Amino acid sequence: MSVLATPPSAAGPLESGKRLQLAFAVISMEGPDQYSQAGGLGVRVAQLSRALAAQGYPVTLFFVGDPSLPERELADGVELRRLAQEVSRHFPRGIYDGEDVKRDHLAATFPPELVRDWVVPAMKAGSTPVLLFEEWHTAGWVRTVSDLLWRLGVRDRCLLAWNANNQFGFEVVDWRALAYTASVTTVSRYMRVLVQARGVDPLVIPNGIPASALSRPDPAAVKRLRRAAAGRATVLKIGRFHPDKRWQQAIHALAELRRAGRPVRMLARGGGEAYGQQLMSEARGLGLKVSRWSDPIHDARDLASALDVHRDSDLIELATFLPEQLLPEMYAFSLAVLANSGFEPFGLVGLETMAAGGVAVVGATGEDYARHLHNCLVVQTDDPTELAGVVAWLQEQPGLGATIRRQGRATAATYTWDEVIGSDLLPLLPLMARRQMARWPEPSS
Repeated sequence: MSVLATPPSAAGPLESGKRLQLAFAVISMEGPDQYSQAGGLGVRVAQLSRALAAQGYPVTLFFVGDPSLPERELADGVELRRLAQEVSRHFPRGIYDGEDVKRDHLAATFPPELVRDWVVPAMKAGSTPVLLFEEWHTAGWVRTVSDLLWRLGVRDRCLLAWNANNQFGFEVVDWRALAYTASVTTVSRYMRVLVQARGVDPLVIPNGIPASALSRPDPAAVKRLRRAAAGRATVLKIGRFHPDKRWQQAIHALAELRRAGRPVRMLARGGGEAYGQQLMSEARGLGLKVSRWSDPIHDARDLASALDVHRDSDLIELATFLPEQLLPEMYAFSLAVLANSGFEPFGLVGLETMAAGGVAVVGATGEDYARHLHNCLVVQTDDPTELAGVVAWLQEQPGLGATIRRQGRATAATYTWDEVIGSDLLPLLPLMARRQMARWPEPSS
């Protein structure tokens, strides 16, 4: 069957009940283990893998995992293969502890293992292997894997793709070799422009959210948090303490709102970065009353206690872990979630906020889904007055917030992983095959 003749719908499950025989390998430094997560990449690869498995495809996720867990494990329909455990045992603090040692070890050992232990068995089982490599750490592995496949005479029976989630490590990527050996993808049109500046024309496959993110947050928990706020509107900001996240803009905007007499406070959850201490000191210098909450937070009751204890504070720094199930309740309860980054490859927090029925305030870089005053609020500069102004709109126009919450959920429903896989990933595979001069499989029952 000619790749040129393959209609887009043939990339996924067919109406006749036939399915393409594809097997997926997702390859990443980060993964689902707590040891393996440092940012959004571990969440991305875990959710993508689970969604592909739920659609009936064999999926294996390769990542640098917790050295104390099994090397191989089946979870949520996905085969987990934890790499470099013998190295990670010497670096117990997490994925990027000993980063260079791990990367060098994997560059020397992993590509032949991947071909021998996964690609060849997948082909023997009658599947076309689709290898999805993530981020700059894996870019060099792509060329080695491609060369090994050529030597075996099976390069034309596999698809290789490499994805850019961020511009970290761009300076060390051999872009010419990467584009020659694989299809390059990005998570947004903004990232596409950054990759194009390196001489490569990539495809865009957006990030997604799990369908479960569209579940309504517990209304009792949301009501409890609003009651604990005691009449003060709360804005929420979650992200690393880094200048790219525009924490300064958020803090200065809060100060402007308070000087104007508006009953607004901020809940802030950053990381352990030293920049966070600088920001808290700056907030105090602006006349804001700043408090810090370090007690464990397990659910909305604990967060409500923090709000109650610090009811007179303008800014409460949450210096403790926030459980994943609490975040949608926080998004929904807040007047606004400040995802106002100056550099954002995609903007997953904004999309998650929309899914939970919250009001996202986003920047103007990689947030392809954002429509100002329709499904979110967009700030285009780092001017605190601009940010303070959009927060003030929400206070003055309750109907605007209600509309944004409703339209935001509708938008988020089009960005579930099932939607991304069916509308973006799978339809592009025939194009990747044609560009790589690879065979495209016939659908089978």
